[in-house]
Amino acid sequence: MFSNLPPLSSLRVFEAAARHRSFTRASEELGMTQAAVSYQIKILEEKVGAPLFFRKPRQVSLTETGKRIAPVITEAFELLRTAFVIAEDTSHNLLSITTLTTFATNFLAERIGSFQILHDDLAVRLDTSMSIVDFSREDFDLGIRSGKGQWQGLEAHLLIPASFSPMLSPDLARSVGGISKPADLLKLPLIEASDPWWKRWFDSVGVQSEGLRGNKRSRMGVQILEAKAAEAGQGVAILTPAFYRDSINRGSLIQPFDHVCCDEGQGYWLVYPKARGKTPKIKKFRDWLLSEVEEHYRREEIAIEKMRVSGQFVN
Repeated sequence: MFSNLPPLSSLRVFEAAARHRSFTRASEELGMTQAAVSYQIKILEEKVGAPLFFRKPRQVSLTETGKRIAPVITEAFELLRTAFVIAEDTSHNLLSITTLTTFATNFLAERIGSFQILHDDLAVRLDTSMSIVDFSREDFDLGIRSGKGQWQGLEAHLLIPASFSPMLSPDLARSVGGISKPADLLKLPLIEASDPWWKRWFDSVGVQSEGLRGNKRSRMGVQILEAKAAEAGQGVAILTPAFYRDSINRGSLIQPFDHVCCDEGQGYWLVYPKARGKTPKIKKFRDWLLSEVEEHYRREEIAIEKMRVSGQFVN
């Protein structure tokens, strides 16, 4: 079917020449020589099997065959132009972000409204998923990933370093007479007891942690679910404190120790293809998010200092 179509280049030249009734003006519009325009028209006439223009000194006019096909071809090119305008408008006005559930829930959701107020020309689509998106095949502009920031072809900006500390509900802490030292946590069931961060945290405070209490076969998969279980008194969770400052302020969670366990270079990263770094909508979101993270850590430092001064941390 499609093999019977003339070359698109010839149709494009014909559409311009028919619209202008001039090979010269068509050549100027298309950035071609007049000889190249004449050649493309000749190819099309050979394909059609009939002349499409009457050539006269300093002017051309459409033949009957040319008159019959010109409106159809012009309409076809208008449809193509409209399709690309729509595609361009959609691409420019929609910002698609793939993000991890924990980051989306505990950081992005409560702030994204301020971005949309600043940039009301952009619609934001958030997709939360554990899968790693292939930006060359899937329709996303940016992503939030966890790792060490080393992904081929992607620009990566560190947002929140991976840091973990035990957190639990006040009622659960009181059930064992309070938490006065790290070893007291071993009296309680641990949520996600198989999480390697538990052993790393206990090792870093000099506590032997063999035989951790808790179902080591159970996996919730995301921090937000572990935090909810901890708030409900189901056990002690190993969480990133920066995500749960509101829960601490509300009193639904406590962080008994200011000691956190870190992994150098591991964290949550903003990523996007390097080739798209100068795209206006990506630049707007990147600059906004990095500013929000900077402000978040300024407030976090103040909050931690207040907790130290008020004695909320166990010495």
